[in-house]
Order: sequence, then structure tokens, then C-alpha cells
Amino acid sequence: MSQILIIYTGGTIGMMSDPKTKVLRPINFEQIMENVPELEKLNCKIMVHSFEQIIDSSNMNPEIWSELAHLIKDNYDHVDGFVILHGSDTMAFTASALSFMLENLAKPVIFTGSQLPISAIRTDAKENLMTSIEIAKAKKHERSRVPEVCIYFDYKLFRGNRAFKYNSSKFEAFRSPNYPILAESGVHLKFSINDIRQPIDAPFTVHRDLVSDVAVLKLYPGISPKVVETILNADVRGIVMETFGAGNTTTDKWFTDLLKNAINSGKVILDISQCKVGTVELGRYETSKELKDMGVANGYDMTYEAAITKMMYLLGQYREPLMIKELLETDLRGELTVS
Repeated sequence: MSQILIIYTGGTIGMMSDPKTKVLRPINFEQIMENVPELEKLNCKIMVHSFEQIIDSSNMNPEIWSELAHLIKDNYDHVDGFVILHGSDTMAFTASALSFMLENLAKPVIFTGSQLPISAIRTDAKENLMTSIEIAKAKKHERSRVPEVCIYFDYKLFRGNRAFKYNSSKFEAFRSPNYPILAESGVHLKFSINDIRQPIDAPFTVHRDLVSDVAVLKLYPGISPKVVETILNADVRGIVMETFGAGNTTTDKWFTDLLKNAINSGKVILDISQCKVGTVELGRYETSKELKDMGVANGYDMTYEAAITKMMYLLGQYREPLMIKELLETDLRGELTVS
């Protein structure tokens, strides 16, 4: 019989509306179980770890990511898979972070939650929870079908570091436009075998050191030198720069000089596109050729969430900016497609 560990961090899935105030308040996992009696019909043993302090996902941070990674490490040899109940607002950040922290993962780590509380009549929580457990315990030839960090929501399984939340009012809360879904739930669970990463023959390793000294420079027409200079001169080691289209920026000399000065001072600058679909192509246009020449890292088709957490992960592992830049441009966990 498969053994699945459910880690309950919080989120809408574990909320209940107060009859008087109508305000949503957290409930404990036993109350969640009471709302899903169907769990007893699953052919698996379910263990539960509930955070003592239930967390609104807006309060998620690297320290909690480290705690999650530690929990997975401690239980890795004793269970067949993990289901993490998490608020949807920052779920893609946490899933992306753990994808980098869990190296050579060979078991499923499935994040899920809901848009409505589990006690609501039309809730999406029951299906999300039930199917996440089904996926976490799914095996073929004694090997996990999806040995990845994933997000399951609204009948679709996404690679965790490829998804982002795009809608706060539909059950279809997540999308992954730059990478196919890994599985789809219908009458049967249909796995996209060719799109699922397979583990290599190497020891499972957990990296818990993250450095959150990361700033974000989001460009817009008319951005002032004062704003850019303030961000680039911040006391951080890494900067994620959200650019236009295929990675383009203004070519004004004041702007490129500020970027060069930041890189020369030891900062790592990663270029990702503000577009949700497509990839950064440094050097394709004149407006991005100078970025490539000065040493700006190419983020290709990484999501914003993956870019931020990958930067944190690499800053925690390495000091040398050139090494960090090289690894930012390298596909480590399926988070980018090198064009």
C-alpha cells in the first residue's frame, strides 16, 4: 500500500466561513478530512504534517521553504510521495523554489489548493486534493509516474517551475504557456510521458541555503534614471530585469552605463520578458545585443517566479558572479528551454 505524506501549510482549501462575520478563518486538518470522507476509499496510507501556525500564502518566505525542504528530506525514504496544501497566491513561487532545492528528486511533490474553501458547496478543493493524492501515489514498474515538483489545479498537472497564477476568480487559476501540462484528469488520468523529467542515478540532495538579496527592475517607457539607479545600486547581489518582448530595453546611454556599472560591481542581472508567452533572445535585435555583450544573463522562457527563486537558490550556492550567470542560463530542473 502506498504511503503519502500530506503537508498542510494553509490556504483557502483549509478555510471555513464564520456564520456571523462571513470572514474566512483557518480550520485544522481533521476538519478538512471530515469534509472529504472519500479519502478513506483511496488505496493508500495517508500521513499528515500540519504546520503549527497555519500560513496565509502571502506570508510565505524562504525560511518556510527551507522548513518544507527539511520535512521532505526527513520523510523521503518513508513515503512514496508528497502532497502540499498551500495557498494559491504564492504557490508557484514555493513550487519553483523547491524544484531547485530538491536535487535528483525521484518522487512526486504535488502542490495543490483551491479557490473555494473545502466546506463550500461548489468547492474545487475535493477534486484537487483527491487527484493530487492519486498522482502522488501513481507508479509504473515500481517507479513514480511524475518524479517532479508539480502544481495540480482544475484537472491539470503543471511542472511547478513553469506555472504561474493568472486568475483569482476562476477554478482554472494556473497556466503554463511555455511548457505542456504533465497530466490531465478526466475519466482516466492521462500522463504526458515525454514531457515528464526522469530522475538520474544520483543521490537525492536537499539544498536549504537561499539568499533573498534580489531586486526587481521592471521596465516601462519613460522610466527615469533615478528609478533605475536606485534599484541597480540597492544592496543586493542579484537583479531580475523584466524587459520588453524578446528581451529588449532602451538603448539610451545612461541606461546601459548604469547596467554596466552594476555588473562591474559584481551584481548578476537576469533578463526575462514581461510577455507570458515566448522567450528572451538576447542579440536578436540591436536593442538587446549590447545587453548580451556586457554580460546580462539570458532568462529565456523562465517565469517570473522561477527567475526569482532560481536566483535565490544560486546566490545561496555560489559567490562567483560568472558561475551564477552561467547556471542561470542552464536548464537545471526543466525551468527553461534554451533556444
